[in-house]
Formats: sequence, C-alpha cells, structure tokens
Amino acid sequence: MSYDKKFDASLDLLRRLNPQKVSAHLNDICTIVNDEELTQDLLSSVDVPLESRTCPDTGKEFLCCDYNRDGDSYRSPWSNKYVPAPSVNEDDPPPFPSDSLRQLETKANESFDIYRDLYYEGSGISSVYLWDTEDEETLDSFAGVVLLKKQTDDKSGSWDSIHVFEVIAEGSGSALYKVTSSVILDLSKTNLNLSGSLTRQLEQSSAFGSVNLETSHLVNLGTLIEKSEYNLRNLLQDVYFDKLKDIVMKDLRSDVSSQREDDERQSEVIKSLKEL
Repeated sequence: MSYDKKFDASLDLLRRLNPQKVSAHLNDICTIVNDEELTQDLLSSVDVPLESRTCPDTGKEFLCCDYNRDGDSYRSPWSNKYVPAPSVNEDDPPPFPSDSLRQLETKANESFDIYRDLYYEGSGISSVYLWDTEDEETLDSFAGVVLLKKQTDDKSGSWDSIHVFEVIAEGSGSALYKVTSSVILDLSKTNLNLSGSLTRQLEQSSAFGSVNLETSHLVNLGTLIEKSEYNLRNLLQDVYFDKLKDIVMKDLRSDVSSQREDDERQSEVIKSLKEL
C-alpha cells in the first residue's frame, strides 16, 4: 500500500472510532503502521486533547502539543527550556525560536494569558509557541500555535482550543494572517457522552498601523483568534443543542417520569456547556 493510501486510511479509521479515545486510537495506529514519517505526519495532522506539564523554573503549567515537542520532552513557553531536559546531541539540537521571535513569543504568552483570564473566567491554561519559517531572523514572516484548555470543576467536561497560524509578509505595512482553528469538546457527565471536534480556517490581510511590529502582530492575531473562537463556540452550540433536541424529542414517552429524566438530562448538558 502506498504512503498516501496508508495516511488516508488512518485518518478515515480515526473518524469512525470513538472520539473520546482519540489519543489511544492514534497511538495504536502509529504502532501498527510502524513508519516514522507517517507517524510524524499523523501526529501533526490529528488533533488530540491537550495535556499539561509544570515548568520547574517558574512553577507555571503549560500545554503540550506536537509543535513544542522534541522526543519525549516539551518546551515551556515560560522558561524556554525543555521538560524534562532532553539528552544532548550536538548534531541534532532541539528546536528553539530565534531571539527576535522568542521576544515576541514571550509577549504573546503574556497577552493570551490575559485573554484566557477574561474569556475563560479566570480558569484554564494557555500557551503560545512560535517558530521561524525563513532563514532570516525577522518578524516579517513566521508561524505559531495558540493553545487554550479549560475543564469543568468536576473534570467531567473539557474544551481544547488549537489555533495554528502563519504570518506572511505582503510588503510594506501589512501581512496575511492564516489561522486554522480546531476545538475539541468532551462532555462525559451525562449518559449522552457528547464529544467531537470542529475545524475551521480564517485568513485576513491586516495593516500594521502606527504601533510597532510586535504589537501589530499581537493585535491582529488576537483579533482573528477571538473571532475564530466565537464562530466555533456558536457552531458547537448549534450542533450540540440541535442534536440533543432531536434525541430528546425522539425519545419522549407518555409517562411523566421518563419526561422528567429527559428534562434533567438536557439541563445537565446545558449546565456543563455553560461551564466551559
């Protein structure tokens, strides 16, 4: 079987398996295919619920994904160090952003931590990772990812938001921002076990205005990601509430006790969604 067929078959299989166990299914498929290149492509193409680690230097939690990973280690956006420290290999050192991009990454983490505090009611975790896309160390063109995670107080529901973006210079005073946003929603508190994901893309050309380049990038990216999250929240709410309504309406029975159970189940799902 060709590489493309293996890749497409793997993705097709993942779409048909229980989304609540996507991490375990992905690991199993990677083990079966036993192909390093295919494994890397699958890991970077399939969104899984985000895990967190604690930065030993700062004591702050950070989110882990394929974009800050080197082997079994993950780079902390707070200290710019890998946790745990990877083995030293001079021929293949772990990736780091350039000095200018690291400075922007630090400010981006501070900015989106404020965004998380405002939009996620003071809870959750945020992390931002940037990487260079050109040989020259400039802020004209680069790429990155913004990660946001929140769980309900009883850990029965979670919201994972992943925004992978690319910034492409368009000439003097403007840049093209491309954002691919994915949201993974899991509500396992009820018998319905609602879970799934949505992915959408946005792109927009924005001018830098009169502020400096770093601030312009943060404002433009923040505006686009805020818009993307708003759209995804509305889409998920429509999908889940409409689906729930269909289930409840089809399952209505004549006796009062069954109707009461349906009402309680619906109220429980709505409450869990509001907590995220």
